[in-house]
Amino acid sequence: LNLGILAHVDAGKTSLTERLLFGAGVIDEIGSVDDGSTQTDSLALERQRGITIKSAVVSFVINDVTVNLIDTPGHPDFIAEVERVLSVLDGAVLVISAVEGVQAQTRVLMRTLQRLNIPTLIFVNKIDRGGADDERTLLAIREKLTPVIIPMGSTRELGSKRADFVPYPAGDPAFTASVAEVLADHDEAFLAAYVEGEAGLSYDDVRGELARQGRRARVHPVYFGSAIVGSGVKALISGLTEFLPTSQGDVNGSASGTVFKVERDPAGEKIAYVRMFSGTIRARDRLRFGQERDGKVTAIRVFADGTAVQRRSLQAGHIGRVSGLSDVQIGDTIALPREPSDGQVDWDSETRGERFFAPPTLESVVVPANPADKGALHLALTQLAEQDPLINLRQDDIRQELFVSLYGEVQKEVIQATLANDFGLAVTFRETSMICVERPIGTGAAVELLGKDANPFLATVGLRIEPAPINTGTEFRLDVKHESIPLYRYKAIEEFRKSLEATVKETLHQGVHGWEVIDYVVTLTHSGYMSPETTSGDFRKLAPLVLMSALKEAGTIVCEPMHEFALEFPADTLPAVLAVLARLRAQPQTPDVRGRVGTLEGEIPASQVYALQQQVPGVTRGEGVLETTFHRYQPVRGEFPTRPRTDLNPLNRKEYLRHVLRGV
Repeated sequence: LNLGILAHVDAGKTSLTERLLFGAGVIDEIGSVDDGSTQTDSLALERQRGITIKSAVVSFVINDVTVNLIDTPGHPDFIAEVERVLSVLDGAVLVISAVEGVQAQTRVLMRTLQRLNIPTLIFVNKIDRGGADDERTLLAIREKLTPVIIPMGSTRELGSKRADFVPYPAGDPAFTASVAEVLADHDEAFLAAYVEGEAGLSYDDVRGELARQGRRARVHPVYFGSAIVGSGVKALISGLTEFLPTSQGDVNGSASGTVFKVERDPAGEKIAYVRMFSGTIRARDRLRFGQERDGKVTAIRVFADGTAVQRRSLQAGHIGRVSGLSDVQIGDTIALPREPSDGQVDWDSETRGERFFAPPTLESVVVPANPADKGALHLALTQLAEQDPLINLRQDDIRQELFVSLYGEVQKEVIQATLANDFGLAVTFRETSMICVERPIGTGAAVELLGKDANPFLATVGLRIEPAPINTGTEFRLDVKHESIPLYRYKAIEEFRKSLEATVKETLHQGVHGWEVIDYVVTLTHSGYMSPETTSGDFRKLAPLVLMSALKEAGTIVCEPMHEFALEFPADTLPAVLAVLARLRAQPQTPDVRGRVGTLEGEIPASQVYALQQQVPGVTRGEGVLETTFHRYQPVRGEFPTRPRTDLNPLNRKEYLRHVLRGV
């Protein structure tokens, strides 16, 4: 069972992980987040700050089931780390505080778990804390997360150290009836049995149906407890194997796995964390991964008994640490290449790289304290980008500046501390700025013909770009005859398509105004070559010129990232709250004031979120509660902001050719 533990920051996720490991006999003593002694928070920075920054895997056994537990970050600045884990999970436990209730990150996580159809148990933690409220929390879960929940027991002595969770006993008629009513809405056969008469449904029938629907993510059992004192955890452990599905996979099938984490050992060698979905890989196997890359496995460690154990193979269903794949990247699929049985090419192949969460919306320039450290800083940031690709390291060669993408100010502080602790580099950051995007607003097309129009390359390339529906991603199509592609065999066509597709995506990282272009469809409309002189480089070098001409004809609109916010505040502070929101360009809806408490929802530019977080305590006497999440991209009003280009500028034909043809 590959299990994820997810939560809003400070809900008690890592403490629950410690309690599960202790209950399974993996550790003899429960670590403390405050003391920095937990099993999964192994980074020095995690121990110092008391937060999870990197996902960690640890294994234990429940009955005959091996559980690979993945502890994930709770702070929204590290949501990218959570995203990578979701792709390898069989099930999840979503941790909610019985005091704070459903928080902003909780809602984001639950929506994503539902969209991916990941079976999920809910654990309401901190019932021993003052202010814990089970009924209020259940109501918030039903209203803000999902109505299809099944409380698995009752609580007693909430808010005290004696607080406990009592599972409903087997055969409890009230529990059986209430569960049957919920389950009947999600299965026609069970509904028929329910309608015929509740007397015909035994407790075992209902419990068995609850297990089946739980494993299909149709309903979500809810447990209460305290990770610190251990109440309710035993019941949760039993529920893990009863209501979540264990992984299935053909160990003899074609090798297929996903890389969800990359790190380096003390010697600097890359280690890939791989979840195998089918087949088996062995030490000394040569594997193919990503875009036609390969490497030889030198060592495999499989998670078992609380640690990673040396093994000769990694089988379907398991997670392991694989060494030897020097070029491997997060998100790579390890699989044997497959060709269509009819030898035909899918000309409408598309690249809709699905994202579970919003991309980072902020960026900043990293400046070394010692100018002589620029080379070392670039190397260090490159290694950090291996572990977190969404850092999106960007270098401006003209201005000699290094940019990194960010989710928030805490992430900036963590990068700064990591560079100091792990690489011995002192750095500062420039002021954080917003990352905008561009969307095409029309259709544009351009063609460069071989031997004509001062085309210096031995190729013909024609491209058309048009807008795709909002939030549908990017797509690349071929609409040319086979004969117009060099060496038009199946493999050559696929390699040609992938190479040109990569060039298109790389070129559109900077649009007409310098921002990344999103939500587009690009189609190759013309292709030609001169045999045998034409090389793939001719197509790759010519394509950016053609594509940017087409994009300029289509036109783009610049959009800024917007967050939606929800703010709870003392009613008498409403005028001060509205004044702050106005200064920060927020777009509030009508306030809802009831008695002494008011609530306000609306949108605010991503660039102003941190300022709002800083000002809310002051204007609400420290009583304001603010939640924000990325919502959408909104067209910028007035003059479009621009970002200086860091490429060879294919918008300027003379400048581009001067760089590309230098030395030719």
